[in-house]
Amino acid sequence: MNRTARLYALVEDLRAAAPRPLTVAALATRFDVSTRTVQRDLQTLMETGVPVRSIPGRGGGWSIDPAMTLPPIRLTADEASALIAVLATADSTTPYAGAARTAAQKIAAAMTGPASAAAQELAARIVTLPTRGDSAIRTAVEQALATNTVLQLSYTDAAGHESKRVVEPVGLLTAGGRWYLIGWCRTRRAGRGFRLDRIAAVAPTNEQAQPHDLAELLRGSAAVGAVQPTALASLGPPP
Repeated sequence: MNRTARLYALVEDLRAAAPRPLTVAALATRFDVSTRTVQRDLQTLMETGVPVRSIPGRGGGWSIDPAMTLPPIRLTADEASALIAVLATADSTTPYAGAARTAAQKIAAAMTGPASAAAQELAARIVTLPTRGDSAIRTAVEQALATNTVLQLSYTDAAGHESKRVVEPVGLLTAGGRWYLIGWCRTRRAGRGFRLDRIAAVAPTNEQAQPHDLAELLRGSAAVGAVQPTALASLGPPP
């Protein structure tokens, strides 16, 4: 078993045993390697963001939170190459770009042989012209959407006028190569779209936002015909 396959097998063994921890000695026996090799593999998993942790003391060992990981997903070589290519195009202005890059790295690391060579060759053909973006602002918007919390914004409109806004984030819209935060603006008491590159400053809060319907906020706007990308629509709740 090569190291990549062993790393994935380690995660699955820990998932299967969770919440019960497994000892390094037991894992070393399971994979017929030294305890030092297992320790090194577990450290690698931790460094790549896999939620494994060491539990000290009697009855301790290594464990994983199964809610924070995914079971193996069987991708064809073409599917894996396509994902790497798409994820590689995420730049500093794209929401969740950091997670996209690490996901692409994990997919690439899991591929071997001709499939890996083909994916690397395809990725080498894709280039992007870097654009400037404030990663701190983008990260704050990402977290507010994920946690459904209110944001305080300093926003500059198309005419160059800056204003302070209190916004309940609802969703993200992409159009014409730009990204917009769609939300309920408490300041204007209406749904509004805020272009991410025009947000001058953002102050997160701990206040929970009220629920709003994204389609309702877009109704009557230039984005009334906005639809979910096909790949994402299938992830939503049933109609």
